[in-house]
Amino acid sequence: MLELENNIYKKGYQYIACIDEVGRGCLFGDVVACAIIMPQGSLIQGVKDSKKISPKKRDILYDIILSNAIAIGIGRVDAATIDDINIKQSTRLAMKFAVENLKNRLGEKISPNYILIDAEEIIIDIPQESIIKGDDKSHGIACASIVAKVYRDRLCLEWDKKFPIYNIAQHKGYGT
Repeated sequence: MLELENNIYKKGYQYIACIDEVGRGCLFGDVVACAIIMPQGSLIQGVKDSKKISPKKRDILYDIILSNAIAIGIGRVDAATIDDINIKQSTRLAMKFAVENLKNRLGEKISPNYILIDAEEIIIDIPQESIIKGDDKSHGIACASIVAKVYRDRLCLEWDKKFPIYNIAQHKGYGT
């Protein structure tokens, strides 16, 4: 799962931000994107598309990914904005915010010089590549998918406390 990243490193790029989103098909809540820069050659055992991993395993991998990442950025777009500009544009905006929010463990802003995105494109002045099924083909995109999913699932737990009647903790905002 490192072939895509390795080919980009061979071209001289140093910081590859890999991006994925979650919440695009939800009926409730924000769309959340994660941009992540992993160390070159980093391969965390068990990382794959977040949809193919149990919640318990995702939580474990989330902590491992955070402790290994060079930089992580989260982007969120709320339901009102989704209603205003549509889900596709909101997804792209969340992804752009995630790149703009990339920071290392010290809180210092990190700017990528290349972007790998799961099946999407964003308007930003950085070379990028859209990869269909990227979370199955790129280790970095799979890491981003896990971080975005765990982050949004934790938001759902907060929303569930505010709106317990909707049982958001169980369905995570997806149609039931």
